[in-house]
Amino acid sequence: MGGDKGPSITIPSAIMAINHLPNLHLILCGDEHIITSELARLNISQEALTEHQQLSIFPTTEVVEMDEKPAFALRTKKDSSMRKALDLVHDGKAQACVSAGNTGALFSMAHFVLKTLPGVERPALISSLPTHDDDKHVFMLDLGANVFCDSHVLYQFGIMGSVMAEQVDGIDKPRIALLNMGEESIKGSDHIKQAALELSDNKDINYIGFIEGGDIFSNKADVIVCDGFVGNVALKTCEGVARLVYERSKTLFEQNILVKMLAFIVKPSLKKLLKSMNPDQYNGASLIGLRGIVVKSHGNANSGAFFSAIMEAVKEVERQVPEKIKCSLEQGLSPQ
Repeated sequence: MGGDKGPSITIPSAIMAINHLPNLHLILCGDEHIITSELARLNISQEALTEHQQLSIFPTTEVVEMDEKPAFALRTKKDSSMRKALDLVHDGKAQACVSAGNTGALFSMAHFVLKTLPGVERPALISSLPTHDDDKHVFMLDLGANVFCDSHVLYQFGIMGSVMAEQVDGIDKPRIALLNMGEESIKGSDHIKQAALELSDNKDINYIGFIEGGDIFSNKADVIVCDGFVGNVALKTCEGVARLVYERSKTLFEQNILVKMLAFIVKPSLKKLLKSMNPDQYNGASLIGLRGIVVKSHGNANSGAFFSAIMEAVKEVERQVPEKIKCSLEQGLSPQ
């Protein structure tokens, strides 16, 4: 029910996902009347739904609004689609929750319902971003779950990010970097410097040092660690620049007949470039550090972008990411 357009986006994405993966089963949590109406619009009747082995409805009576305060939603919206989806994960009836709803409410509810893994102080939002190398991307965390993080929390983010890159992308010894205002060791706040020392002391982590904002896409690191305030601003800036390049490119190639002819020649290469920069294909920030899988989609995601968020959840289920993070912490990767 969440997101700027709700079921008109999330349900078509669900249909795309089950058509793409024959073994996938999706539980649609929300207003049953609205869901069945949207399914009918997509030519899926109630009878077909009953016979459908990949799709089911879990009816709920409440919705967490996009502008609701997290504490209010946690306290009063116990029969919301968001809360019930998380309850299904907690009860073992679902393996992951995907939501495009209120980020703060999702974070609060997920933290309350699923709890953090042993040894994890705070969960973090992590997502992948493109790099200069076409077939590689970089994971970045935290993207907004924690406005401020002390050095030990940043250290734990480095561990969790390392596990994510290793399990989801199959990277051996992922390169971990801290986002800072400079690469020199003397730069940055005290908690950033302390986090660098903690990561350097852990020989099971491939810590490579500080990285600047201009190098986020440089493929210098596989995981970039920062607090939620910095990460969210950086992410939104990156998305804005990508859309700016896209819009300016369209305007540029419509100026005159000569430029249009040139555009026709370079159009295939340009489309490939813009596709690689499209934020939609990287949609799906994961709340890692919890005892279950929770993937947060952009509120303004289109069907293709929400489909990407579902696929991210599937990948994390297949790779058992929470269990791998738990094992890493238990093996002594967290300092005593």
